[in-house]
Amino acid sequence: MSYQSPTFRHPGLPVNDLGYTKADYEGAISTLCAGCGHDSISGAIVRACHELSLEPHRIAKLSGIGCSSKTPTYFLGKSHGFNSVHGRMPSVVTGAAMANRDLLYLGVSGDGDTASIGMGQFAHAVRRNLNMVYIVMNNGCYGLTKGQDSATADEGSASKKGDPNPFSAIDLPGLALQLGATFVARSFSGDKGQLVPLIKAAISHRGFALIDVVSPCVTFNNNTESTKSYDFVRDHAQATGTVDFVPMREEITTHYVAGKTHEVTMHDGSVLHLEKVSENLDPFDRLSAMVTLEQHRAKGHILTGLIYMDKDSRDLHDVLETSRRPLNALQEPDLCPGNKVLANINASLR
Repeated sequence: MSYQSPTFRHPGLPVNDLGYTKADYEGAISTLCAGCGHDSISGAIVRACHELSLEPHRIAKLSGIGCSSKTPTYFLGKSHGFNSVHGRMPSVVTGAAMANRDLLYLGVSGDGDTASIGMGQFAHAVRRNLNMVYIVMNNGCYGLTKGQDSATADEGSASKKGDPNPFSAIDLPGLALQLGATFVARSFSGDKGQLVPLIKAAISHRGFALIDVVSPCVTFNNNTESTKSYDFVRDHAQATGTVDFVPMREEITTHYVAGKTHEVTMHDGSVLHLEKVSENLDPFDRLSAMVTLEQHRAKGHILTGLIYMDKDSRDLHDVLETSRRPLNALQEPDLCPGNKVLANINASLR
């Protein structure tokens, strides 16, 4: 059964630069379990897109299969959407992005959808630096099939059924760094103050932007023995620093202490402010990011915030030198210039 959000909204709701209220970026009412962290992530996506004044019809949201992949129904109801096969979302985004580079591609996946059946697809999307935002709603279990441990469940962690996981976990940010990802971040569904600016920065980044969001499953994996529970994450999260995203059309002001802040100009002219907390992390050095991530993991801590960003990223279109015009906008004369041009090409190869 599907549910529709009420159409009535208070006439005094704040609007963005396009004249849209936040309600214009919402979708249907969620049918996930009450308290599910995924709904908080959906709310963060809605807020980020509204505050950035993005045109809903310029966004394409895609997903695979799982609790996480149901969420695109619950946000950006006026955007393009495609719910793909289990683990195959990256290849669908690749095809769509190559055909129409003018859309913003937002991929939503889960720990099973990405780290198990979709691992191969994920790896190649990363290494090709596909221009997309890839959000993993990571709860460490298969919520649709009664809570079995997923590939991101930590060794020794136990879900509600009580059996400790005997296997080591796949760390998606660490893997993405090894594969060459140009934007890597981790957050917590219960921390919108951190998550919303990270989503904004990921949207403005040119290239593959991964945000791994720890999102507790309240039904199967929110018990005291779980390392993906609300209480555990709150007690063990270690932030890289505070993140502030400033769109290029707004006045840029800062009150950070000198020597503690990085200001990064994104490809679209917007500015990302990073107030450094972890003295060991240089978020613009891949090796530093990998070492710091592993040091926190060894201590049983969860490193959150912006972990790494390549300021000079070249996305897949840049690498392949594709047409600046979207392929779906090219007409027959553009694709078939005629026999004379073909003859000249053949002659140049003789």
